[in-house]
Amino acid sequence: MRIFSHNHKSSLSLGLVHCIHYKMILRSPASSFNPPSRSNCIQNQRAKRSTSLNCNLTQRQWPSTSSPTPEESDYRNHQPFELDSLCESHRLCCCGRRRFIEAIGTTLVTAPPSHASPSNPDPTAMLNSIHPPRPDWYEEFYAYVLDTCMKSYEAEIAVYKSQLFASLKGKAKTVLEVGIGTGPNLKYYGGDNGVSVFAIDPNRKMEKFARAAALNAGLPPANFKFIQAVAEALPLSDASVDAVVGTLVLCSVKDVNMTLKEVMRVLKPGGHYVFVEHVAAEDGTILRCVQGVLDPLQQTVADGCHLTRKTGKNISEAGFSDVDINTTFLSNAFFVNPHVYGIGCK
Repeated sequence: MRIFSHNHKSSLSLGLVHCIHYKMILRSPASSFNPPSRSNCIQNQRAKRSTSLNCNLTQRQWPSTSSPTPEESDYRNHQPFELDSLCESHRLCCCGRRRFIEAIGTTLVTAPPSHASPSNPDPTAMLNSIHPPRPDWYEEFYAYVLDTCMKSYEAEIAVYKSQLFASLKGKAKTVLEVGIGTGPNLKYYGGDNGVSVFAIDPNRKMEKFARAAALNAGLPPANFKFIQAVAEALPLSDASVDAVVGTLVLCSVKDVNMTLKEVMRVLKPGGHYVFVEHVAAEDGTILRCVQGVLDPLQQTVADGCHLTRKTGKNISEAGFSDVDINTTFLSNAFFVNPHVYGIGCK
């Protein structure tokens, strides 16, 4: 089974949660309107013109003379610029109005541009769009901060993660973790007998930390595959994994709903989505007011992390056959509270 999680977690040592580096691209359904094509319209126009008289304006017939008069010479020299005006004098001729008709037809029948995304967006294109290449020193530094500054947070959230991952024991052979980061979740499921893990993260510098965590968890190197990608375009086939893991991921992806659609797509029927996310505080509270003030700064220093998203609602409405969502407050998370955690079943 393959599990995936987003690798950019928040750094609480800075007083801000470092969250996953995923950013998004909205997917909208393609329009069902199929207007007639331009080629069909032009063919219809030509068919109609074939029943009418066609005036030949390529050469005006002058009386036969040994040499043209000055007037005739002047007219012939300017003839190419006056063809359309000449045609207007022939009521049965359509060629004089051809450009005008085609221009009108093209304007009326050209299909509006479609903003629909393909059913399976290209992972590489989405990665470059949402998470463009960044300096090595920056990604290396960010990975180091997550690996060293999240220990107190992980210690407090451990009791909840232990309960969640216990449900995967013996049930998930292929796991996909979105935003694997430095691999703090691998110790909960990486040692299961025969499990295979697909690790997704946009930050390529996370790989060495995640591989070290996989080895410490007892996961054979052959059963661990790191893939640089974003959660909005997972490079896995439909219905290919038994479980998907995502902790502190949906706060920083570009498009929450698109990410959840990708989760649903890659999960096998009956598969599980294990999640832990921080969400916005209740409206009208002081904490919610503080989050609103700090949200722009949080997005800047925590690689796109949002403090005011109502992620629990998105998960509940994502289409899972059953969702168990719980809420808790963590003392080490400061204003990055509350947290929702649970399991969704496809």
